[in-house]
Amino acid sequence: MADPITVAIERRIDPVRTAEATSWMQAGTDLATTFPGFLGSGWVRAGEESDLWYMLYRFRDISTLEEWEQSSAREWWLQSGQAFAREERSERRTGIEGWFDAPGGTILEPQVATGAIATTATAPPRWKQAVAIWLGFFPTNVVGTWLLGLIPGFVELHLVARVGISTALFTPLMVFFVLPWVTRMLRPWLHR
Repeated sequence: MADPITVAIERRIDPVRTAEATSWMQAGTDLATTFPGFLGSGWVRAGEESDLWYMLYRFRDISTLEEWEQSSAREWWLQSGQAFAREERSERRTGIEGWFDAPGGTILEPQVATGAIATTATAPPRWKQAVAIWLGFFPTNVVGTWLLGLIPGFVELHLVARVGISTALFTPLMVFFVLPWVTRMLRPWLHR
């Protein structure tokens, strides 16, 4: 089964046209709900006086997401907002980086010099992700390989068969148990 895809979009909205933009954003959400695979969406403004707005939407998998993103309905909707909405950034999230997200999403850190609140990236650097994965994978692989070696005839199997069997067993174990536990234990270090 494919992973759901979440898209996060950051837009600049003309502050003079806030009422129109609010209706436009809601219309986009309503339109997306009619597409197969749609799992939900939402949007928020960065602040009452801010021109920065954020929108999230989620689809069942990449094919249903692309059906929405390449649709004439979405194209019409985007064109109808061109006069007051400008996309700044868009990001797709699925798979392994989700294991490293902060529990509440974005981490907020006070800026001492300005008194403002700044956001930091939710995913740690790739090298920290690699260390966390290795710390889970190495002991899982050692113990699992040892246990599989106790099965009569397993070590005589062709290398490809042994690796195929072990990865079929270890991957779900890693995804559902080991990596969530490792990232929970390492969270302070990962997000430092």
